[in-house]
Amino acid sequence: MADPSSTAILTDFDGTLAPIITDPAAVRPLPGIGPTLNRLASQFGLVAVVSGRPVAFLSERLAVVDEVALVGLYGFERSGARGEVIVEPEAEKWRSVVEHAARRLKQELPADVTVESKGLTVAVHWRSVPAMAGIAAAAAERVAASTGLKAHPGRMNLELRPPMDIDKGSAVGALVPGYSAACFVGDDLGDLPAFAALDRASAAEGIFTVTIAAVDDESPPEMEAAADVVVSGPQGALDVLRWLADHAADSRR
Repeated sequence: MADPSSTAILTDFDGTLAPIITDPAAVRPLPGIGPTLNRLASQFGLVAVVSGRPVAFLSERLAVVDEVALVGLYGFERSGARGEVIVEPEAEKWRSVVEHAARRLKQELPADVTVESKGLTVAVHWRSVPAMAGIAAAAAERVAASTGLKAHPGRMNLELRPPMDIDKGSAVGALVPGYSAACFVGDDLGDLPAFAALDRASAAEGIFTVTIAAVDDESPPEMEAAADVVVSGPQGALDVLRWLADHAADSRR
């Protein structure tokens, strides 16, 4: 293992630290995730959760120390040194547009299609009604086209975001400079830019990197193909993080 003090441990949340369930508002991390992240933060140079969830959601669900960096909404938000939420100024300009899009989607779509408004992004989920996938996706695409938002596919959902060059890849690319090693754990298409960012950092800066896919039967095949290591869902991700925490001291000997 590389020197922990010069290593960045980065991870997604949904599908990686927490199981995917029908109601996105009810998602909880696996037991032990918060304490494990806190252990890692006391041992490694950087520990960060890079997620499509708002920072406030991550903070509430994970209950981690301030030393665990939280990057929300694919990089549109991040936690500050004292736990405050810092928003990208250009993204803030799109808030009213996103709110308008969320209202339209809730009006146009049946109640059993979940419209998850996150402030600066809005996601349409059809997990509870798979037969509505085509209708839900078409509505989201129409609203995206009429508002200038950009549609991004996920696991049984489509998310509308401001059309900015910000994603998990740009977030990871901003976090890892200065470290000699870094890993990222993810499960879905939105995590592929983070994998690619580590690949670029490895090629350009010589950083030792590892990409880890936490997969299940629903995972897109691109995840396994792009990853250096494949584990089984959130439990596999937790096992990896616990292993890193348990063996950090060994690398200093």
